[in-house]
Amino acid sequence: MRFLDALSLSTRMFRTRPLRTFLTVLGVSVGIGTVLFLVSFGYGLQKVILDRIATTDSLLSLDVSSGTTDLITLSNQNIEEISQINEVEEISSVVNLSAQLNMDDLISDGMVYATDTSFFRLSGILPQYGKVFNENNSYEAVISSAGVELFDLTPEQAIGKEISLVLFLPVISQDGLENIETFERKEKYKIVGMVDDENTNYVFISKKTISDLKIEKYDQFKVKVSSNEHIERIRNEIIEKGFLVSSLSDTIDQTNKIFRVIQIILGLFGLIALIVSAIGMFNTMTIALLERINEIGIMRAVGVSKRDIRKLFLLESIIMGFLGGVGGVIIGYSGGKIANIGINILAKTLGGQSVNLFYSPQWFVIFIIIFSTVIGFVTGIYPSLKASKINPLTALRYK
Repeated sequence: MRFLDALSLSTRMFRTRPLRTFLTVLGVSVGIGTVLFLVSFGYGLQKVILDRIATTDSLLSLDVSSGTTDLITLSNQNIEEISQINEVEEISSVVNLSAQLNMDDLISDGMVYATDTSFFRLSGILPQYGKVFNENNSYEAVISSAGVELFDLTPEQAIGKEISLVLFLPVISQDGLENIETFERKEKYKIVGMVDDENTNYVFISKKTISDLKIEKYDQFKVKVSSNEHIERIRNEIIEKGFLVSSLSDTIDQTNKIFRVIQIILGLFGLIALIVSAIGMFNTMTIALLERINEIGIMRAVGVSKRDIRKLFLLESIIMGFLGGVGGVIIGYSGGKIANIGINILAKTLGGQSVNLFYSPQWFVIFIIIFSTVIGFVTGIYPSLKASKINPLTALRYK
């Protein structure tokens, strides 16, 4: 039997039993759609989180600190030493200072991070509003969202405001004791950006604006490496110098592992629905076998081989599985879009931001259609073998 003839005979169920065939395909589609919906939700959460914490430069950056000990400090000499390591492209340092922040007659305690513009890029910090400060125009600042709330402003109102700083700097006296000296900055800083952090009140400023304080110790370095293959070697070289080294890529690797587990768990829940629909498909194929025993007898009597009989039933189940996969992709994708719209409407109502919580990688969509087709094939194996083994004389007498 030619393939086109077998295909034509296999698709007769859409004409002879349209409702039953539609409901069977719909059952498979719901199962596949459930899997796609849940796994896409897992991928979407993963993508939202990673997009917020990672940029290309931040993935190639190492965080270098001295830890809790006072025996090791970060200084300009350390910057020079680390910059001499092969494949180190860039180093950005930051100083953490306790401060008093003054704006519009309101005073608040907070932190000041004095750093370079490159620190934002190497840290993967992206302003939620506005931009990062320009080192050429030194007296600019980037504030946290917690700071904006403390000053009772909206992000839009905060951009362009001026803020005064009083810095508290630890200074070692001649007798070896640590004292806290107060430095009130005469120049005001213009807020040009806001980063999303509702937990801590702080501002980023340019190191150039406090160069007169002669600060020689830093709290952290950001070390950018030329490529991912050199990260481990450079990390080990910096550790040998006595520093603590961590990397955002480590955090992302751990995050990916956690989300893989979440995706598997969500996929297993969807798999339950898929198993139920596969049982329904198997039931449909078994009923189709009983209804077509006479037809099988006639086909065998006119010379159709057992192999062709198997081919007819397998093609029928494969087609239903494939259509169930395509329908499942449509259902899962549409369900994700509808759910995302509903969640974003709720988020905006509560004052939050809209995000896309559902993401379906192209490879997963293709895989799930192939998987559905394979399920159709497996479901059709038993009915096809049973049909091919029916005795033609018995089939012709069957009522």
